[in-house]
Amino acid sequence: IYTEEETEARQEVMYENYISSMCCEVETMVQMTETGFLPACAKDLEKYKGFEKLAGSRKTVYESIVEHLEKLKTSFSSKPHGGLPEEALYLCDTVKPLMAKLRTAVDAAENLMEQGVYPYPTYEAMIYSHHF
Repeated sequence: IYTEEETEARQEVMYENYISSMCCEVETMVQMTETGFLPACAKDLEKYKGFEKLAGSRKTVYESIVEHLEKLKTSFSSKPHGGLPEEALYLCDTVKPLMAKLRTAVDAAENLMEQGVYPYPTYEAMIYSHHF
């Protein structure tokens, strides 16, 4: 059985771990998007210059990545620093859903993009690569 002080200390450690993990996840997601996905989107879209009808929904999907990325960066940079519970709640309720939206947009781009341009291993490659 924990004392009140021990319970509060454990709670503080849990908040700190959650905040640290979320910050690392957001920063990694932003970096991967900016240095991997967006350049690949530009490269893929360039192949359809002059053939916009063949590009399909690429432009719209790729632009949605930029929009979701900007919303995530703005939201993350606005996170409160008043207290651990407030910061953790903001990350969970505000930032995490924006991460999910960016992830959905990037997943949609993966389905459109030529395999050789995609900057990271696809789900298929990760799941089935041991069979090759």
